[in-house]
Amino acid sequence: MSRNTVDKGEFGSDGAIKAVIFDCDGVIVDSRAANASLYNQFLSHFNKAALNEDQLDYVHCHTLQESLKFLLGDDSLIREAERLWQKMDYEPLIALLTLEPGLMECLEQLRRHYKTAIATSRTRTMGQLLERFGLNPYFDLVVTSLDVHNPKPHPESVIKILSYFDIMPEEACYIGDSDVDRETSERASVLFVAYRNEELKAAHHVSHFDELIPILEQYNPIEQ
Repeated sequence: MSRNTVDKGEFGSDGAIKAVIFDCDGVIVDSRAANASLYNQFLSHFNKAALNEDQLDYVHCHTLQESLKFLLGDDSLIREAERLWQKMDYEPLIALLTLEPGLMECLEQLRRHYKTAIATSRTRTMGQLLERFGLNPYFDLVVTSLDVHNPKPHPESVIKILSYFDIMPEEACYIGDSDVDRETSERASVLFVAYRNEELKAAHHVSHFDELIPILEQYNPIEQ
C-alpha cells in the first residue's frame, strides 16, 4: 500500500463527495493487450490454447491467483505458473499499457478539490505502472490486492481507503468498469460510477473522463 500525506482536517461529515476512488485496469489504463500477453504466456507454457474473449474478460477484473485458478485449475500447475511469475520481466507487459483518454486532465482538476485513491486487483506491477505514467503525485493512497486479506469484490480495499481518509461511505465514489467493481462499491456502500460500460447497474455512467467532474458537482458544487 502506498500513500502520500493527507490532511484529514480538510474533511467534514456533511455527506458531500470528498474522495474519488479509481479501479485501475480498464479505468486508469487500457490493459487488455498486456493481460492477453501475460496469460497467453502461461497458457503457452502448459501447451494450452490462447485466451478466448470470455477468459480475457475474466482475467481483466480478477487477481492473478484467481485468474490462474480459473485458467489452469490444477494446483500443481498454478504453483508452477506462480514461480514463472516471480521470475518474469514485467517491463514488456507495462509497455503494452496505455492511459485512458482524458485521465490526466481529469486528475489535474480532481486534485484541486478531492482526495483520490486507487483500489485495484493488481499486485506487484502497480508500482511500475504508477512510475511509468508519472501517476504517483495524483493519488493519496493506492491499495492493491496484496494490501488486503480479501480482494475485490470484497469491500475491504474500499473500506481501508475510507478509514484512511476518515470519511463515511456516502462521502466517496468509486469508478469502475466491471461487475466486480460494481459489487465492491455496493458492498462498501459508496456511490458507483460505471466507466465505459453501459450494461453495469450504476448511479452514473461515463464514456470519457470529461464527464466526471460535472457529475461530482451534483453532489458537491465547486468553483472551477
